[in-house]
Amino acid sequence: MTVNRIFLSPPHMSGRELEYIKKVFESNYIAPLGEYVNKFEESVKKYTGAKYALALSSGTAAMHLALKVLQISDEDEVFASSLNFIGSVAPVKYERAALTFVDSDYKSWNMDPDLLRREFVKRVASSQKLPKAVILTHLYGQCAEIDTIKEICDYYNVYLIEDAAESLGAFYKGRHSGTFGDFGILSFNGNKILTTSGGGMLISNNKAFIDKARYYSTQAKEDKPYYEHTELGYNYRMSNVLAAIGVAQMEVLEERVRKKREIFDIYREELNESAEFMPELPNSRGNRWLTTTLFDTAPEKIIKALEIEDIEARPLWKPMHMQPVFKNSKALGGEISEKLFEKGVCLPSGTALECEDVLKIAKIVKKVID
Repeated sequence: MTVNRIFLSPPHMSGRELEYIKKVFESNYIAPLGEYVNKFEESVKKYTGAKYALALSSGTAAMHLALKVLQISDEDEVFASSLNFIGSVAPVKYERAALTFVDSDYKSWNMDPDLLRREFVKRVASSQKLPKAVILTHLYGQCAEIDTIKEICDYYNVYLIEDAAESLGAFYKGRHSGTFGDFGILSFNGNKILTTSGGGMLISNNKAFIDKARYYSTQAKEDKPYYEHTELGYNYRMSNVLAAIGVAQMEVLEERVRKKREIFDIYREELNESAEFMPELPNSRGNRWLTTTLFDTAPEKIIKALEIEDIEARPLWKPMHMQPVFKNSKALGGEISEKLFEKGVCLPSGTALECEDVLKIAKIVKKVID
């Protein structure tokens, strides 16, 4: 590895992060909570259109709190997208609930709404119990068919949690991802389109839900002048220092989305005859967090060829129903997500890349697949 290595999706600072961090240090509010936590939450609410937001230590923490607020327990079942990152679904097991994974469709590479509907219809017809919640992931920053899935969940009175960890800056029919369901989950991990080095946010249009999540996120402390606890909580709040980074990052979010989409367009123009690219649903705008492609050539050959040139690329997420840790969980379908994993490659998509860098990467890929 060299200093000139091209990473998959490295952090890209706006230039104002240190200015805001300095203000945090001057205020001495470097611990959780403070002016910049409030500012960060306000900026996310304004951008996404969510009524309420709670800045947290990670996207996984946000998912855990959503499940906790909805009282998911060992007596419940949760459906979730199979083509996914484990942080989206591990919290279900923290609460000891059962998991059933739902396959993707080729139309969006996200959760197949027809498969979801058929299973709900089947269960009702046979008097089987429905899941208490559905976790829908907007994969690689591309919106799922969220209106249809919300309609299904609403009809059957099932909670909907949107994993928008990868899709900050993505909109479906004019609404931001994560604002359709009961909760939306955002992540600001180091490789995301907006990073605070670590961190996440829980968004919702339900004040009572966010108030309860806030309570749990600060060790479930009761509103008394001394420390009293009637429930177990968690230390999940974001620090004022990290929030200051987030405020600076939010100022350039639209620029980052435009650059991600430009990078995708270059790859598509150069590789269109040899690759299939992740689709974008009509009336939606993904953030193209990562350019994801399908090749007939084995992904490992492409990844190895790029690695020789000190360029990072990765396979698509290995579906959750294929993960050994979830070997006892159920799955609806699975063939499509398995095929996507078998043929898929994530290409470098960092917003600091120059056009020449993207063309260089495409050229290397062409040599392997031609």
